[in-house]
Amino acid sequence: MMKVGIEELKRELNKYLGLARSGQTIIVTRRGKPIGQIMPVKAALEERLHGMVAAGLAEWNGQRLTPYKPVAINRGDRQVSDLVVEDRP
Repeated sequence: MMKVGIEELKRELNKYLGLARSGQTIIVTRRGKPIGQIMPVKAALEERLHGMVAAGLAEWNGQRLTPYKPVAINRGDRQVSDLVVEDRP
């Protein structure tokens, strides 16, 4: 995190907004005391996925996932997890 006074922020607003866009958090001060902060906005899920693909951390063809169909359907008033826990020694 970096600190910047109000006057400096006013003079160089574009510079500090660019730093926030690149991921940095800027603490705004008045007479040396923090009064606020400028933070980057979290990217949307699709933007983050594209970033992960670009970095080689994930593979994605851009299509939506098909909805997951459950294997078991609970027709009673108890959860399947309760039955599993009850069955354990």
